[in-house]
Amino acid sequence: MTTTGEDHVPARGGPWWWDRRRGAVLDVSLGVVSALECAAEGFPFARDAGIPWAAGVVFGLLAGSVLVVRRKWPIAVVLVAIAITPAQMGLLMGIVGLYTLAASELPRRIIGALAGMSLLGTLIVTFVRLGQDAAREDLQFGDWFLPFASITMSLGATAPPLLLGLYVGQRRRLMESLRERADSLERELQLLAERAEERAEWARGEERTRIAREMHDVVAHRVSLMVVHAAALQAVARKDPEKAVKNAALVGDMGRQALTELREMLGVLRSGGGGGGAERASASPPLAAVGVAAAVAASRAAEGGESSVDGPWLSELDELIGQSEAAGMVVDLSVEGEGRSYAVEVESTAFRVVQEALTNVHKHAAGAKTYVRLAHRVSEIAMQVENEPPPEVSQASSARLPSGGNGLVGMKERVVALGGVFVSGPTDAGGFRVSAVIPAS
Repeated sequence: MTTTGEDHVPARGGPWWWDRRRGAVLDVSLGVVSALECAAEGFPFARDAGIPWAAGVVFGLLAGSVLVVRRKWPIAVVLVAIAITPAQMGLLMGIVGLYTLAASELPRRIIGALAGMSLLGTLIVTFVRLGQDAAREDLQFGDWFLPFASITMSLGATAPPLLLGLYVGQRRRLMESLRERADSLERELQLLAERAEERAEWARGEERTRIAREMHDVVAHRVSLMVVHAAALQAVARKDPEKAVKNAALVGDMGRQALTELREMLGVLRSGGGGGGAERASASPPLAAVGVAAAVAASRAAEGGESSVDGPWLSELDELIGQSEAAGMVVDLSVEGEGRSYAVEVESTAFRVVQEALTNVHKHAAGAKTYVRLAHRVSEIAMQVENEPPPEVSQASSARLPSGGNGLVGMKERVVALGGVFVSGPTDAGGFRVSAVIPAS
């Protein structure tokens, strides 16, 4: 993994304006060499100007030492180099100054203007000096020689450092841009990894909730009926042996169905593809397979455990209500509209809503009369389960069915996931009503 952008920021280990001590040493060394060069050139300058040689040397030392501040003030270095060009001083300072200027972040128009001034100054000084030397030595050249030599020498002193500086500056900016992009990409990857981890955690939570809801829906109903039948069996065991035998048979059937459903669920959770055991244990159980297994398990027959058609289907409501009636509940079923086939998830959700609502009646309002209404509409299917207030004394009330508080939440999650509407709450008469509307497609 690459380092972050903060790691690329150079540490300020040098004095004053230098970022590194190495840069300070280099600039001071160049300044010393430039000062010595200008001091040596101060002798002929003092002689030609008619001033004391010491003044020319001091002038050269001061002018040449300006190169030390080339990183801080590159424009000042180039201007000083241009200014001392007539004195035939500052060759090193002019070259290094132009390179530093071209490699800096200054606007191109400033770099071009100063480079043009340096080129023009070098051209004029070279042309004048060559003419004076030729006249002094009484040398004869063609008319083309002086302009050609002046242009060549001025270009040789100006173009290479300028082009090299432009190349180095552009390369430096390109590297900084690539580094910034790499840092930005790393930060984005870290952010994406964090978001992916959050989504994975959210998915695991949703998966656990989905599995718990499926297991609750397919098992809780039958187990509730088993408890109700067991309570009734206990009450009539001595008074009505035939009814006790019938209730015992129903308890056995319900138990076999609950075990079959639970076995189907656990079988899907254990199967995780072709990987090893550790991989299957760590892999996430497929939610779609859990739903299918729950639907298949719910449609198992009581005898033999053989599966019927995939379901559960709304056509099995009669059987579901018959089981509740066998447990002592009075259920009134009414269907409006012409029945038709719906998508698997729609029929399964509608069936689960009615099933869980009846289970809640067994738990909280045993013995209460219940009304189940189903309406087939053009673009939706609506269902309502409403129970009257429970009687004051009920044999089934001794069953003491526990409540996990997940039934209504699970029904609402199922209906909302399909884009439907779910409403539940007590009625004015003291009963309870569960209503749901699910889009047909």
